[in-house]
Amino acid sequence: MRTIEQTEGLSLLGNKKVEYPTTYDPSLLETFVNKHPEREYVVTFMCPEFTTLCPITGQPDFGKIIINYIPRERMVESKSLKLYLFSFRNNGDFHEDCVNIILNDLIKLMDPRYIEVTGLFMPRGGISIYPFANHGDADHQEMVAQRRLAAFRTNF
Repeated sequence: MRTIEQTEGLSLLGNKKVEYPTTYDPSLLETFVNKHPEREYVVTFMCPEFTTLCPITGQPDFGKIIINYIPRERMVESKSLKLYLFSFRNNGDFHEDCVNIILNDLIKLMDPRYIEVTGLFMPRGGISIYPFANHGDADHQEMVAQRRLAAFRTNF
């Protein structure tokens, strides 16, 4: 069981008076200590109801965001991640930008060994867009290249 010290700084989990953000806000992200930093394991988050706005038309875009990462010392807390992803709702960015912004914010937050973010966006004008971005430390560069190459071969 985690001690109070190990969950210190988590203000959103269990807070019933959380306000949902209306603008992009990376400061919502919170972390906690990884109790198993000696082991490499994968954490996956799936957000099937991600929304953002087209930066040109202002029309809503809908998609699924998938985040996979191998933690180091810190891990992202899921409720803070949910609120952070929700903060994109009124943000106007292209799909590719959203995926890269999420990746950059999570790298800055956690410094994971490896991380990847995939966006599976619903068709607009008859075309679906599936951006993929990843990053790894020096020990995971082969994985970075392999996963990026696999993204080219994937037929969602």
